[in-house]
Amino acid sequence: MNTKTKIVLPKLSYKIMGALFDVHNELDPTMLEKHYQRAIAEEFKNRGISFKKEVSVLLEYKNRPIGKYFLDFIVEDKIIVETKAQKSYNPKFFKQVLAYLRQTNLPLAILVNFRRPSLEYQRIVNSKYTKIRVKLGEN
Repeated sequence: MNTKTKIVLPKLSYKIMGALFDVHNELDPTMLEKHYQRAIAEEFKNRGISFKKEVSVLLEYKNRPIGKYFLDFIVEDKIIVETKAQKSYNPKFFKQVLAYLRQTNLPLAILVNFRRPSLEYQRIVNSKYTKIRVKLGEN
């Protein structure tokens, strides 16, 4: 029996984490979320990481629109990066990202909180991921 856990999208997620750690190391943990997002976008550009920022995802009920989600980042059309700047972790962040994964049908999300002395992050795998893709809008 194989006891090793397969890491989803390891190379890309390691590249993303490197960028996130650099942003955290460069900026102090007292800024607003939008400032971290701007720095992340710059770091992704500097590293040649393809991304979309503030991506809108339409929510539907019985084929009728009922609202939108706005995702902070989608990296290479594979990984959601959701940023927070909160003093403490809130379980609603995890639920929010799970909803994003289910709605977009992407395989992985990284939830990251910059308002801590050490970068706080969580990799969240979409257990319901299928190869069928959902078309994502742009804001």
